[in-house]
Amino acid sequence: MTTATPAHRPSFHGSGAVSFSTKGEYGVRLMVQLGRRFGTGPASLADVATDEDLPRAYLEQLVMSLRDAGLVTSTRGAHGGYELARPPAEIRMSDVLRALEGPLAPMICASDDPEHAIVCDRSSRCTVNVLWVRVRDAITSTLDSMTLADLVPPRVVGVDDPKGVLISS
Repeated sequence: MTTATPAHRPSFHGSGAVSFSTKGEYGVRLMVQLGRRFGTGPASLADVATDEDLPRAYLEQLVMSLRDAGLVTSTRGAHGGYELARPPAEIRMSDVLRALEGPLAPMICASDDPEHAIVCDRSSRCTVNVLWVRVRDAITSTLDSMTLADLVPPRVVGVDDPKGVLISS
């Protein structure tokens, strides 16, 4: 009698067990670029797309979610574009990712949205829900403790450079 050996599964196959989509990844990169430009006026999405090597059309979709969440503002016209609605230190990363991804939860039953809990018919007798809630709380706590300013290098403003020079470490 021969037993079939299970197929080899790579330990990491690209997405991970708890992951964010390209909405979250690209949206955070967009916000970091706007954070770097904070106080210098609106930034064009074409410039951000070039700087980050991202598709402009996708950034246009993402920025709508960020605008709807009150994280960015838009200006029309020849020198228009997008800028942060408030300073980087006042924008929590949890707010950014919720605007882009929706509720932060590893499983729908652990969402902080009460309606998601009723989707699972096992919630009244589930013994593992506590695990998913703890994972959610750990992720949320980390994102709540970080602001956009934590991801944006500080600027040094010189006399002949009113926009400032980025300090890189």
